[in-house]
Amino acid sequence: MDGFAAVDFEFAREVLQRGIAALFVVAFVSTLNQFRPLLGEHGLLPAPELLDWARSSPRARRMLRPTLFLYVRYTDRRLVALCVAGIVVAGALVAGIPQLGPPWVPMLCFLALWLGYMSITSIGQTFYGFGWEMLLLEAGFLAAFLGSNDQPPPTVVIVLFWWLVFRLEFGAGMIKIRGGSEWRDLTALTYHHETQPMPGPLSRQAHLLPRWFHKGEVLGNHFAQLVAPWFLFAPILGLWVPGPVPAVVGAVAAAIVIGTQLWLVVTGNFAWLNWITVVLGFSAVGIPGIGAAPRAAETNAPWVIDGMPLPWVIVTSAVGLLYVVVSWWPLRNLFARRQLMNASFNRWQLANAYGAFGTVTKQRIEIVVEGTLDEDPLTAHWREYEFKGKPGDVHRIPGQFAPYHLRLDWLMWFLPLGRSLEDWFTMFLVRLLEADAPTLRLLAHDPFGGERPRWVRAVSYRYRFTTREEFRASHARWVRDRRRSVMGPLSLRR
Repeated sequence: MDGFAAVDFEFAREVLQRGIAALFVVAFVSTLNQFRPLLGEHGLLPAPELLDWARSSPRARRMLRPTLFLYVRYTDRRLVALCVAGIVVAGALVAGIPQLGPPWVPMLCFLALWLGYMSITSIGQTFYGFGWEMLLLEAGFLAAFLGSNDQPPPTVVIVLFWWLVFRLEFGAGMIKIRGGSEWRDLTALTYHHETQPMPGPLSRQAHLLPRWFHKGEVLGNHFAQLVAPWFLFAPILGLWVPGPVPAVVGAVAAAIVIGTQLWLVVTGNFAWLNWITVVLGFSAVGIPGIGAAPRAAETNAPWVIDGMPLPWVIVTSAVGLLYVVVSWWPLRNLFARRQLMNASFNRWQLANAYGAFGTVTKQRIEIVVEGTLDEDPLTAHWREYEFKGKPGDVHRIPGQFAPYHLRLDWLMWFLPLGRSLEDWFTMFLVRLLEADAPTLRLLAHDPFGGERPRWVRAVSYRYRFTTREEFRASHARWVRDRRRSVMGPLSLRR
């Protein structure tokens, strides 16, 4: 680092800008494919109704986070246009095209992505109530101030990325230490590979590893989240301590964070949470001599400081000062007795509190949705609807979907954890009775081929992974046993 310029972090900037932009592509594609049947004009939780409520009074308006749809009436077509525009802008950033111009060009592109996606998450209700939504927004905001190829990255912005990774990892670590006893007695991963929201193709193999290995996983997680994040800031010492040691320490800390996240990528499906953490981890990887020499540094003009134009230094310094102010609340939260998880302390979702899985469920309960064409539900032959990601057919190998986010499947995992079924689920069953085509496209298999069922119902099952011996006998990945009827049978009046 060299004062205002992080001259050794050109590689880090490339990974941050292109990686964050790539995840915006995933987020907008996920929204393009799923928002309308979930939240559109005829969705399970229609966003226009939420917007009408927000417009009903100034107080209601203030309760809704910023969204363009408060000023431009929501329609499904406008939602599609916003998603397509987001995909195009993010794709250009992945290709590095805006970065070829002055720093204001990538800045405006990232701020457009930030505001555009915030306009979606603000009306996304429970289907967008995940920590990685606000994490992507905050990362996109910071990426706007990384600059362009003709100048070094601003030191203050690189440091703010370290602060983001610290809040993300250390916050998650503290949530676990303060949470369930399974994180303290090192048994959490004995259950988690089996009970996580959406297992992946290798989750069963991970679950079947020895108990001593699972305990080592928990210890490794604690080290990666509670110890390593402190050393991400080591490169700052390079301003005063000569030699490569500070940069190496920071890179090693980043490697620990990245390695832990890659193991989670291999063993589960957590949308883009792990992927964005990997991208953000590269912010602490400084490599001298990477990147072209900044053109701005070749001039001796008084408005150029450490290779950066003075106006850009002022703008990035202002962002740093803004974060000094708004970071007080998440800093206090990290050490609070009642630590908040995935919380925002301002309407613009900057300097948030993060964390996940403070407790681990010990049993996997799945809600299985069934339908029938028969008239009498008591003697009917019931057939299952198959979801894309969540477990259903016991012989099916769980798929790898991350970083793509299957929003309906994730909320199906949360259903058994609540005290009562949510309104969206009742409407989901109604859509199945209607054989609503957009809703059916959210599923992997409609057992009725588009025909309307006479009845539908929801039944709970306990699932567990098969042992090696059980798999050799049945070639099934899961064993399940029926628990109780959750809802129904339900039918539309005819």
